[in-house]
Amino acid sequence: MTRIVTALAIVAGLSATPIAAQTGPAAAAGKAAFSNDNRPQDRLARIRAARMPTITAPVMFNTPEADAILSALEIFPPDNPWNQVVADWPLHPNSRNIIASIGADKPLRYNPDMSFILVPPDQRRVPVEIVGYPGESDGGPFPVPDNVPIEGWPVCSLRDRRHRGWTLDDLQRDREGRGGDRHAIVLDPVNRLLYEFFVMNKTDRGWTAMQASRFDLKTNQLRPDGWTSADAAGLPIFPAVVRHDELQRGLVEHALRVTVVKTRRAYVAPATHYASRHTDEDYPRMGERIRLRQDYDLSGFSPPVQAILRGLKTYGMFVADNGIDWAISVAPDERIPVLHEELRRVKGAAFEVVIPAGAAGG
Repeated sequence: MTRIVTALAIVAGLSATPIAAQTGPAAAAGKAAFSNDNRPQDRLARIRAARMPTITAPVMFNTPEADAILSALEIFPPDNPWNQVVADWPLHPNSRNIIASIGADKPLRYNPDMSFILVPPDQRRVPVEIVGYPGESDGGPFPVPDNVPIEGWPVCSLRDRRHRGWTLDDLQRDREGRGGDRHAIVLDPVNRLLYEFFVMNKTDRGWTAMQASRFDLKTNQLRPDGWTSADAAGLPIFPAVVRHDELQRGLVEHALRVTVVKTRRAYVAPATHYASRHTDEDYPRMGERIRLRQDYDLSGFSPPVQAILRGLKTYGMFVADNGIDWAISVAPDERIPVLHEELRRVKGAAFEVVIPAGAAGG
């Protein structure tokens, strides 16, 4: 299933910003990826101590109500790959060549793309017609509310000339037939169930999607081997998205997702699917784990960007889909400042591919 992520015009059109030379010892802020204030056990204790607010109606992601809910949500068990600390994992033997194939001189970028909605446990379930990959989709009906956001909402209507002035209904119906990946993400935080859709469309007859995936956030269960998801790698998207509530706390406490132009015809767990014909071992596999170097200096970056970069040192990121090189996903939340110029100071050479401790290189 070969798919290319459609980037927002504001991302594709930005010019590069020079990076300051990374020489000499790293500043204290960038030297340690793992300190007393970002231990996984502290994260887990904080989440379990928080009280989940009562949810009686759908809650959009870009609200204080969503922040409170997400702050009390345990996303996968503590030993899940998305929650694993990779700061001390061994270097992949082919790391240098894999990084070069993505682009050692290319900048880190982001897409303000993955919007989502939180629904109550009794949300009405509706049919979604699967029109592309029914054999690799989970069955419905699904708890999709009428106001489910489509990828990029609402930032696309504010910053992207192509969608300026659009309503949510315009985007749901793809009023002008612009296409794209059109991800839709629905989360039931009480039951800890996640539903993700690829190429979601609203029609007069109801909802259609190319693919639908269901993830139980209480377990470590993967997609069936060889199955895709709303992401080409067969991975969930929501656990990888940079959110407003975690930027406010000062640390992204999970692995991120990253897209690259060329991947290999292979995948590594927790990925379950590849999306390439290339067999060159210098290309990354779907599910390849990449982290920011521990000696990368974070001083001089703003607090929100430091929160992202500290997360990349601690938890890393998974190669999840084909698309713009070095592009991570950030919620299209108007409360999150524009991060492009700062993130572009980080080049591909600042990253390295790792393998799980005790495992053989791929």
